[in-house]
Amino acid sequence: MAISANINIKNKRASFEYHLLDKYIAGIGLLGTEIKSIRQGKANINDSFCTFFEDGLYIRNMHIAEYSFGSFYNHEAKRDRQLLLTKKELKKLKEKGEEKGFTIVPLRIFINERGYAKVEIALAQGKKDFDKRDTIKERESKRELDRVMKR
Repeated sequence: MAISANINIKNKRASFEYHLLDKYIAGIGLLGTEIKSIRQGKANINDSFCTFFEDGLYIRNMHIAEYSFGSFYNHEAKRDRQLLLTKKELKKLKEKGEEKGFTIVPLRIFINERGYAKVEIALAQGKKDFDKRDTIKERESKRELDRVMKR
């Protein structure tokens, strides 16, 4: 259990591409070989997004590599996986997500203290080009300030 506690797979581009408004933590409906691959750290959520189908919220394009010790029961790498949220949270996300300019993006995958895989998702609004330039300027000024403080 100590090995899996430090799993923290991040979507670094999400904070650069979007203004993050509300954050939620959701469970993921996984197969046995998928959780084993996540515990090995072999997952990628950089191009993934969340969408609603008739029975709930799903994460799409999340890549979980095939488990190396799996047999013919191995999972498909890029299948749609259901996110487990309360009805109240799903209703709120569906209302906000249908508005123009809003989307639901995954931020990180982690293993909680009980050993379950969780995904942190956020209701997000896309940034314009000038917002992205401001983000780059803030990051560079912070680095410069840290360098000066270090000396």
